[in-house]
Amino acid sequence: MEQKAPLVREVLPALTAELVRLLEEEGERDLAVCAHDLRLVAVCGCGDAFCQSIRTGTHVPGTPYGPGLRSVHLLPERGMLNLDVLHGRIEYVEVLDRPEYRLPDPSPSPRDGAEGEHA
Repeated sequence: MEQKAPLVREVLPALTAELVRLLEEEGERDLAVCAHDLRLVAVCGCGDAFCQSIRTGTHVPGTPYGPGLRSVHLLPERGMLNLDVLHGRIEYVEVLDRPEYRLPDPSPSPRDGAEGEHA
């Protein structure tokens, strides 16, 4: 039986709360609802000390998203929070300069997802 990726709200509740609040402030109500149920598929794995980004979709790193992609740039009080949204689904949460959101990289490869969206 395949185990589902953990919910971001269970692993990083403060990040989820911040995403939901900022999305609502930007009028992105549908994405705010989606942000509450994001799953932590993988950490970025790029190795950059300033990066706390996470993959929340099954998109293969290093391949183009294709049509339907849009970026949502949020305005946190510090650092950067940007979302890659594909057909209404949040696929990637770019989190920069927010060390409190750093998770250990559980993947065997330190470059998992290193084609990172922030490069």
